[in-house]
Amino acid sequence: MKNVCSARRLSASSKSQLAAVSILVFTLSCTAFAALGGDATSVQLDQSQMKGSLHSAQKATYAVHEITAPTGTVVREYVSPTGKVFGVAWQGPFVPDLQQLLGTYFDQYSKAAKSAKQAHVGRQPLFIQQPGLVVQTGGHMRSYTGKAYVPEMLPQGVIADAIR
Repeated sequence: MKNVCSARRLSASSKSQLAAVSILVFTLSCTAFAALGGDATSVQLDQSQMKGSLHSAQKATYAVHEITAPTGTVVREYVSPTGKVFGVAWQGPFVPDLQQLLGTYFDQYSKAAKSAKQAHVGRQPLFIQQPGLVVQTGGHMRSYTGKAYVPEMLPQGVIADAIR
């Protein structure tokens, strides 16, 4: 009888652990959807995920939201007047979570990066230019930089060099 009760408690405990894991996975998947191509609310989600401080500046045709993580990495998210994140840039001692920053574009980036790395040898900057996505990354230990943007989403009059 004692073993049966223990099995039931374990079963209930397993159910609550499963529920907690499910909530965590759902929360992380919602956060990962944010960023490039997402809406302006993704900036607050990214800030929360990075545990960073936020500074925002309004430019003539877009807004820049700069998140500084406790690690020293700085991420800038560029938001169009329509409220969409059209570009992201980063610099610092650590590469930020690119899956979080690139959101739905991460798979396209991963496949292109894998192909690019197979095409050349060495520690060269990575430059990916595909329909719908441009990514540039480079640097070395403790000094990484990069940017990613969706060319079709650039607001009128904004050039890609504005993303830095």
